[in-house]
Amino acid sequence: TDGARGAAVTAVLRRFRASYGRLLEWVVGALMIVLFVEVTAGVVFRAVGHSLIWYDEVASILLAWLTYYGSALASVKRAHIGCPELVDALPWRLRRIVNIGAQLVVIAFFVVLGYVGVSIMPVLAGDTMVSLPWVPMNFVQSVIPVSAALIVVAESTHLIDLLVASAPPAGGGAALADGLH
Repeated sequence: TDGARGAAVTAVLRRFRASYGRLLEWVVGALMIVLFVEVTAGVVFRAVGHSLIWYDEVASILLAWLTYYGSALASVKRAHIGCPELVDALPWRLRRIVNIGAQLVVIAFFVVLGYVGVSIMPVLAGDTMVSLPWVPMNFVQSVIPVSAALIVVAESTHLIDLLVASAPPAGGGAALADGLH
């Protein structure tokens, strides 16, 4: 039946999101540790009078990477800021349609962002970091298309959840999209 198939799809997506979320937690955790070590080393070296010339540039890049990959993790966990009260007040079928439409807009935005991120790579082909000239800017800026792709994967799993939902949840229903952006 459709209900059993929907439940099976939901179970598979739940397991995938859990694994995907753990992977992104490791990436974000590693970036936090690297940023902590780098900032601490920068402060220590500055305190002893031997400032690291690359400290500021690398710290700002690590913070940007942490932000982008953290956004992918937030997408998996539905932890972005949202205002679902208006949508939740709608009848279930209309709420479902609005949530699907909103999810499609979010996915479309990140597809465009990823496309633009990839298309900018040839423009940056000859550029390098100022303080570390052996690090290409393509590598530094790769966070944009990579994180956009990670977010599209996460948001697509939530879209599939919305599409297989054939009836309102038991008990009157929590938010259909549960934290929709």
